[in-house]
Amino acid sequence: MNAIRKDWTEIKTNDSWAIFKIMSEFVEGYERMARIGPCISIFGSARTKPDNKYYKLATEVAEKLGKAGFGTITGGGPGIMEAANKGAQQGGGRSVGLNIDLPFEQNHNPYIDQEHNLEFDYFFVRKVVFVKYSQGFVVLPGGFGTLDELFEALTLIQTHKINRRPVVLIGKSYWSGLMDWVQETMLQAENNINEKDLSLYAIVDTADEAILYIEDFFKSHEITPNF
Repeated sequence: MNAIRKDWTEIKTNDSWAIFKIMSEFVEGYERMARIGPCISIFGSARTKPDNKYYKLATEVAEKLGKAGFGTITGGGPGIMEAANKGAQQGGGRSVGLNIDLPFEQNHNPYIDQEHNLEFDYFFVRKVVFVKYSQGFVVLPGGFGTLDELFEALTLIQTHKINRRPVVLIGKSYWSGLMDWVQETMLQAENNINEKDLSLYAIVDTADEAILYIEDFFKSHEITPNF
């Protein structure tokens, strides 16, 4: 029991010192992101290959966002993230990567602007920076991490913790099953959300539809800093 108590005390002490590392990540993230200008976060799988249609869609969307005056923020890794950073550079927009140290999948992609390449150890710090400095969200097919990012954004908008921003899901065949469940089970069967919450996002199939949705949104909403 004494050994267990000692281990527990050491864990608590280590956790206390970790606070300073967490604070330093927030400070660096805030200072480096504060001057990037209007950006859209693009989420999606790190496992998507360059010959996949969603890789090509991510590149197309980010390129068109760049030409429309928006930068692109991604998780900085391969797959959809790489595709989006590539498109941002092709479109003349800022290309931002919020990288994180993982035991698999994650490496810097070569399409991030050098001055906008950030490193994180903590997922929750990274997510705060993702949301804080984005004027909207484009979500392509991905796994648990992508779903986490999607529902984080929707929850913060739903609860008015951040201002309303466009959320666009690309790929009807991928997302419709999930969002049908949201409507039929979460809303209609269990009444766990409001019907108006279904208007917080749109599902489209093409880059042009995604850009049109974002442009239409900002015809009635001012583009302002979130901080």
